[in-house]
Amino acid sequence: MTELVVLAGSDGLPAGTADKAAVHTTDTPLHFAFSAWVLREGKVLVTRRALSKKTWPGVWTNAFCGHPAPGEENAAAVIRRAHFELGLAISEVREVLPDFSYRAVDSSGIVEHEICPVFLVELAPGVEPQPNPDEVDSYEWVEPAELIRAAEATPFAFSPWMVEELAEAPLRQVLA
Repeated sequence: MTELVVLAGSDGLPAGTADKAAVHTTDTPLHFAFSAWVLREGKVLVTRRALSKKTWPGVWTNAFCGHPAPGEENAAAVIRRAHFELGLAISEVREVLPDFSYRAVDSSGIVEHEICPVFLVELAPGVEPQPNPDEVDSYEWVEPAELIRAAEATPFAFSPWMVEELAEAPLRQVLA
């Protein structure tokens, strides 16, 4: 099954679609995505990307990311990907960085170039992810302050979008 991403024009508006498998190259066009953080009992979930991922394999990152399908609302895409990547059944998400975007190049030359609003999910006590091994190698629950310090001290060990997101005051405030 072909998964489509929604391309974005320089004006930030939808400008067509492309096959996700073909769009992430050394010349990735700007497209729409989202990034999600998961909190539980004051700790934040970080995941290690599966070694089979095309971009940033094996790198530690926020809970999960994805792309809204054509015509899909971001919140619905977050709920869909939470279940697909981590086996989490969630019903509520909160947007914390609506205007976040970034461009990054991994060591293989593959580019991520995304308009990528950031969302927060809060889990009930005791709820544990059930990672999809095609997406997530492993996960840890960590103290937010420790994660921020680690990302500042060793940004190369984390996804570039996570490092950039953690530098944003609104996200730091909700994680604190």
